[in-house]
Amino acid sequence: MKLHLKRAEGWLSMVSNKRNYEANGQRSERGMTKRRCLYLEFILAATLVTAAGALGQSKPFTLEQVMSAPFPTDLVAAKKTAAFAWVFNARGARNIWVAEAPDFTGRQITNYNSDDGQDVGELEWTPDGKAIVYTRGGDFEFPDRSYPNPAINPAGVEQNVWVVPVAGGAPRKLGEGRAPTVAPDGKQVAFIYKDQVWIAEIEGLVKAEQLFHSEGRADALRWSPDGTMLAFVSHRKEHSLIGVYDLGHKTLRYLDPSVDRDREPVWAPDSTRVAFLRIPASTEAFAFGPKRTGQPWSIRVADAATGEGHEIWKADAGKGSVFRGIVADNQLLWAAGDLIIFPWERDGWTHLYSVSVDGGAAHLLTPGGFEVEDVALGPGGRELFFNSNQNDVDRRHIWRESVTGDHPTEVTSGDGIEWAPVMLEDGRTIALLHSNARRPARPAVLAAGGRFQDVATAAIPTDFPTDRLVVPQQVIFSAADGLRIHGQLFLPRDSKADERHPAVVFFHGGSRRQMLLGWHYMGYYNNAYAMNQYLCSRGYVVLSVNYRSGIGYGMEFREALNYGATGASEFNDVQGAGLYLRGRPDVDAKRIGVWGGSYGGYLTALALARASDLFAAGVDMHGVHDWNLEIPNFVPQYDPRKQPEAARIAWESSPLASVSTWRSPVLIIQGDDDRNVPFTESIHLVEALRKQRVDFRLLVFPDEIHDFLRHATWVKAYRAGAEFFAKHLDGKP
Repeated sequence: MKLHLKRAEGWLSMVSNKRNYEANGQRSERGMTKRRCLYLEFILAATLVTAAGALGQSKPFTLEQVMSAPFPTDLVAAKKTAAFAWVFNARGARNIWVAEAPDFTGRQITNYNSDDGQDVGELEWTPDGKAIVYTRGGDFEFPDRSYPNPAINPAGVEQNVWVVPVAGGAPRKLGEGRAPTVAPDGKQVAFIYKDQVWIAEIEGLVKAEQLFHSEGRADALRWSPDGTMLAFVSHRKEHSLIGVYDLGHKTLRYLDPSVDRDREPVWAPDSTRVAFLRIPASTEAFAFGPKRTGQPWSIRVADAATGEGHEIWKADAGKGSVFRGIVADNQLLWAAGDLIIFPWERDGWTHLYSVSVDGGAAHLLTPGGFEVEDVALGPGGRELFFNSNQNDVDRRHIWRESVTGDHPTEVTSGDGIEWAPVMLEDGRTIALLHSNARRPARPAVLAAGGRFQDVATAAIPTDFPTDRLVVPQQVIFSAADGLRIHGQLFLPRDSKADERHPAVVFFHGGSRRQMLLGWHYMGYYNNAYAMNQYLCSRGYVVLSVNYRSGIGYGMEFREALNYGATGASEFNDVQGAGLYLRGRPDVDAKRIGVWGGSYGGYLTALALARASDLFAAGVDMHGVHDWNLEIPNFVPQYDPRKQPEAARIAWESSPLASVSTWRSPVLIIQGDDDRNVPFTESIHLVEALRKQRVDFRLLVFPDEIHDFLRHATWVKAYRAGAEFFAKHLDGKP
């Protein structure tokens, strides 16, 4: 690049001299003509462009640039046409996009322009493929809570059900509520409002009204295929029921009621029966600890007209007796041939099985030592499409399998990550979402020969730093107790052999998560991957850790003994990660930091509280600091006073129990409308750190929730984290 610049300076000098000679009416000693002068100017411009390009390639990218790509969610196929839709979150502005045969060129059909923190999701096509019904606003994770307002809109916010024409036009509000489902004839939409079932005409000629009154909290609405009935789950505190409302007769009945938790209703194609899961009742009041066995769950089928039901299958005792779900529209899929498809961990791995609705033994469809995750039933109900980490444990690829087979066929492979597969109604085109180490998540169709055709390439900003990102390496290291732990290692580009870098360890949340060798399929960890790439670009060695109690490595790894509130056995992985970095020749052992959010915030705080000699600084985003404050958030009946021994272990597994040895500085970040981790966790930690006189910085986002809804919040939080590490790990301003 220096050579290019020197040549450019030389040409510039010659052109300047030529112009001076002409201005004075003098002849150039070298006899330059005007044509030659223009030629030199052309060479100068080309050389400067080349030099500027080389300079741009070496210029560090910004945090805003690496977080600028829109993130896709909610991919859903049309019912009768070869088309699909998804939501793009572009710097906080969430909009619906569609792509249709034959060219599948993506286009935006809504126009929300601000980073206002109002989520968009729960998409469903009308049967004719001419419109999409969706929800905007509210908290999709905790639908029974108040509507989040992270942009602090003084007028307040709502959660509403809308319908938008696919061909273009303004969305029309159908009513306040969520979870819409369109009737098979396309004329009505049922949805949930204030825990009750409401209905609206899709043409909007009649105001939405409550369909019926029932006890409990209604959820999981399912129209019968003939459109005459509506099934739903009725949550009743410690148990739940499957209800069926008959629209013609205006009658409500509950199917085969019990004391257990019934869920996931699915209709028979002839609308006469409903299959559902039955999870045995339990008075156990605990969470965040291993549960490898329990009272076996079962599948039942009930007559929709009479409510009479019976068991068609039951899990074995031991492995798989505790239900483990997949990512799907429903955990039970009613396939062709009256087969019920369901997930089961009989061999310690999450697999797909089938069983006849008449009962009998379950048939394994996906044998092997891997995890099935996203699952969809193809048109006609004869074939399954799913992703798994078969043969590639730290990625995801697409597979297909007959509902009667047991030899899945690989659809995608390589160094990418693929998820959310759906077969379109043409029976030929698979739509999906995918990414790799450098290119962020995006929608695509799978063309003949397994070639990806991205459908919205123009949506990714032109200055997104694709070519300046690094490809993380898979590493496997030993935890302090010897367990082998997977991670992704990000190494700075163009690092010298004898150069020692500051380093950071990243812990994901969940803990039921797995970080991958590329851009993640969840928005929260898509952002975290961007942050790790940014830190790496600033000279840090970054280690992302898939600690025990996470997914991807089987049931025993996920249900690790003594994990979380039952002993914090993940601390072995925290120590192992720090020691692994300390032993690397390219890491400065005195400048190792740690960061993470949610469960990763818990491990960050645990690392600093128990091992400040190993970790020099940390960024703790909405982490758990006292398990006895966190558990009631998910298990309301948990009372530490009634379970003193469990409460003692939970406390000893908490960072606050070891705060007396906490010395390293920490940045604490949380929104004060957090529904996953009580804001009290940060209050108690700050109080303890003040008494301990530990250096800390605090960043609070009023009215923001756990999974920040505003893009601006993510950028501000990560920028503060990067600046904090710069101050405490590498000394740069």
